[in-house]
Amino acid sequence: MDFLPLKNWLGDIEGPLLIAGPCSAESEEQVMETAKQIKEAGQATVFRAGIWKPRTRPNCFEGVGEEGLKWLAKVKKEYGLLTCCEVANARHVELALKHGVDILWIGARTTANPFSVQEIADRLHGIDIPVMVKNPISADLPLWIGAIERIHGAGINKIIAIHRGFSSEGSKYRNRPLWRIPIELKSRFPSLPIICDPSHIAGKRSYLKEVCQKAMDVNTDGLMIETHICPNEALSDAAQQVTPEQLKEIMTTLDLKVEYIENKDFEEQLDQYRTIIDRIDSEIIEALKQRMEAVDQIGRIKQKNHVTVLQRERMADLIQKRMKLGTSYGLKENYIKELYDIIHSESVKHQTELIATIGKKNKKSS
Repeated sequence: MDFLPLKNWLGDIEGPLLIAGPCSAESEEQVMETAKQIKEAGQATVFRAGIWKPRTRPNCFEGVGEEGLKWLAKVKKEYGLLTCCEVANARHVELALKHGVDILWIGARTTANPFSVQEIADRLHGIDIPVMVKNPISADLPLWIGAIERIHGAGINKIIAIHRGFSSEGSKYRNRPLWRIPIELKSRFPSLPIICDPSHIAGKRSYLKEVCQKAMDVNTDGLMIETHICPNEALSDAAQQVTPEQLKEIMTTLDLKVEYIENKDFEEQLDQYRTIIDRIDSEIIEALKQRMEAVDQIGRIKQKNHVTVLQRERMADLIQKRMKLGTSYGLKENYIKELYDIIHSESVKHQTELIATIGKKNKKSS
């Protein structure tokens, strides 16, 4: 898939793309005053506001609906900011287009439902409008890619992926960042712009700056930050929103880095350590090969003795021991856990396939 670079349709932007605005459009006064202060802060290119709010439970504030689209049109007219809102079905798309919304985004819950994404894609077929696609709530990269493919299949190449974190317990954040997933997405589709939604990752404004900085450190193309004139009074996600003044402070104090510099000494120093990493990576891959050979033999023994592939107590004990060993070497627990979750998952998959193959052979021979 090929995607149009941001500069080709947004023009030259100084620094990262910034999308800012309230979690929800609550009133015309709130929307217009927030937009005014964001414009005065001088950082944002796009104004965002939730028009329809997909809530986990009923009887919560679910957005103002179509009336809020009129306020977005007024923001664009008075302050010259592009506008964007979330759409979850074809009807939302129709209304957003009717009121001149500039950019649409597909939320995490919708991304998780291929039927809904396809409905939106079908309605957008032949329409030249940028679409942003948030990652699904679960850490499922293929599901995220599938949603992007459906929108791209509608003839849209102005697409932005939004990293908003993944639902998980045991993290200080509302949603775990799992940076390896957006990094993997970027490695598969280098031309795809990716921005970060630090508000939904952080969950609390006190964590917002550190998440923004991390997003910049991994070279994302921009940020979508929920901004409200009175965050504590917001009707949705009050804890994670900031004032326009706080937004400006965050953006002006970020340590922005460049991807490349022309400096011979710098490149020689990097090459020295990259050579070391290349050697270590070769050793890791060789070790993984040897480990999988041992897994293969364990699978054969289990099959012969009619023992299940998945042994939960053994798995939990293994990961705990590896985490303890890792931390003794100064490595983070989560890093080791995520690594061994992947290794163990692949081991179980390999043993399952092996036992199934042996079973088929035994049936044929009998």
